[in-house]
Amino acid sequence: MAANKKNMRIVTKPDWCKGCNICVTFCPKQCLELDNRDKIVFARPDDCIKCGQCEMRCPDFAIFLAEEERIRESEKSE
Repeated sequence: MAANKKNMRIVTKPDWCKGCNICVTFCPKQCLELDNRDKIVFARPDDCIKCGQCEMRCPDFAIFLAEEERIRESEKSE
């Protein structure tokens, strides 16, 4: 079963980002930016509608939606 969007969070992996700007361009709420190293930054998380356009468009898998519970489990194991 798909997770409720309220239980989802955007995760970024800046080290994987090549700075192509595709996710920034396709974000309907302009939540994303590239930093001074041309790496993805989730600049306005409160504006995010969790539509998944960034995840769908990123050729480097540097940004994705994940369930909060799985993120917490992953952080515990690191």
